[in-house]
Amino acid sequence: MKSSPCMVWLPADHKLLGDHDHQMPFLVLGDKYARAVRDGVEAQPVMFPLADAHQVEHLLSMVDGVMLTGSHANVHPSHFGQEVTDPSLPLDTARDALTLALVRACVRMGVPLLGICRGFQEINVALGGSLYQQVQDVPGRMDHREPKGAPFDEQYGLAHAIRVAPGSVFEQWAGGPEVMVNSLHGQGIDRLADSLEALAHAPDGQIEAVGLKNASTFAYAVQFHPEWRCTENPFYLAIFHAFGKACRQRYSARLQHMDLERHCRD
Repeated sequence: MKSSPCMVWLPADHKLLGDHDHQMPFLVLGDKYARAVRDGVEAQPVMFPLADAHQVEHLLSMVDGVMLTGSHANVHPSHFGQEVTDPSLPLDTARDALTLALVRACVRMGVPLLGICRGFQEINVALGGSLYQQVQDVPGRMDHREPKGAPFDEQYGLAHAIRVAPGSVFEQWAGGPEVMVNSLHGQGIDRLADSLEALAHAPDGQIEAVGLKNASTFAYAVQFHPEWRCTENPFYLAIFHAFGKACRQRYSARLQHMDLERHCRD
């Protein structure tokens, strides 16, 4: 990897870890996401683990992009006007409180944004869309969940094709109209936010990739997991390279702005 001064903010998951009644709160980031930023984006992954929503704009001024990761926890249905249908499924309301505000701030400030799985769903909800809480229960939809208990190579293995929008950046990254991806999700997009456009679909019609309409910079999200061994998959790597290019452009603009501020103070 080339040495890069770019920094990409990844949110933390909030989890209780430990045995039985002796659990403590932990702030967690999956290793595979951090490595994808380092190796695929060619940037430094950073965290602000105790950031509050009101600090988002200030913290965004110090980074060059945001990557919203996948997670075991679902977006709370209250954010799209529904009750919880399966209380056994994990939730992370602390993450919701940060990331939904973070999405809107990235859009407002033109910060490069990439969403993966939960991050894909967060972007849709933050911008006014809704989710299926269990895609596998929707008539006509496939079961998009991974085989629990299987080796990770199988869980993250290529599961189904997606058809990408003609002429879109996804067609460029995929090298054609169709490409195979993995599949590890229970929730999925139901109503697409008005400011987003669907750029790829699974064979059952489930939305697999979106982009922000009229975006001033990189603003895309995917339902699958391109971070898994991203350097071994040309399609996955192309997504991260494009995100990295946008992050470096923001870094250059931030550097010029800081130089101008220093010049004005001198």
